Amino acid sequence: MGAADIRLDGTVAIVTGAARGLGRAMAAGLVRAGADVVFADVDAAALVDATAAAAGQPNGGRALGIRCDITSRTGCEQLVGETLNRFGALHVLVNNAAMGQVHLERSPNTTSLRFWESDPDIWQRVIVTNVNGTFLMARAAVLHMLGAGFGRIVNITTSLPTMQRRNNSPYGVTKAAIEAETLIWAQELAGSGVTVNSLIPGGAADTAFVHDSSRRELAAMGRALLPPSVMVPPIVWLASRLSDGVTGARFVGKLWDDALPPDEAAAQAREPSVLLPAADGR
Repeated sequence: MGAADIRLDGTVAIVTGAARGLGRAMAAGLVRAGADVVFADVDAAALVDATAAAAGQPNGGRALGIRCDITSRTGCEQLVGETLNRFGALHVLVNNAAMGQVHLERSPNTTSLRFWESDPDIWQRVIVTNVNGTFLMARAAVLHMLGAGFGRIVNITTSLPTMQRRNNSPYGVTKAAIEAETLIWAQELAGSGVTVNSLIPGGAADTAFVHDSSRRELAAMGRALLPPSVMVPPIVWLASRLSDGVTGARFVGKLWDDALPPDEAAAQAREPSVLLPAADGR
């Protein structure tokens, strides 16, 4: 039995940033496994294509597109409310929606990706979207999960080198912050039945999110971009009851070996956290 054999019938999930890229791949993978999935994105037009492509899978769940701006508290609360109205439950939240360096690079007010020469307005929007948006979505979802005694929150982050690489703020800054959110929330929710984990591709994925200069650098180094599909086996496992009790952990999509039983594959794909809680509580 591999991750492709895991069934999620009766599971309801929200995936943010689901119109394209990693979010679309994960949302479609959850649908194939039988989950009913809300594809959430700020781009309503792109959602039409994403949900149409995911719908009608043999033995698959339902796909519903809902426009949502995760920087809006009201928008996040309405998204959760509409999910509950349409599907009657919410078990899984995948916090994938984000902004990154590509948005800075394409701004006419950016002269370089060094922090003092990048567009300060876009810089701040990246922080608000990635860090605040992750918080607002988790906050909107968690009360229902706590009431049900079950829930999965999965935050999509990035590798440690990416967090520290030159010319990679504020994106790296936000992903470090989301790793901290993951660890803190996992402790606060311990014993509740609601788990919080992070998931990364394990390298640059072949999406529009990779900015032009990174593509050139990777090509020069002979490094291929990862397919978004590397995220599917671990997200299906994390959404399932097989991951019961696993919280505050970090998983790497490219390290998942679907030839192994899911629990063994998960253990192989698990990576030490990039941050550790302070022992003295400071």
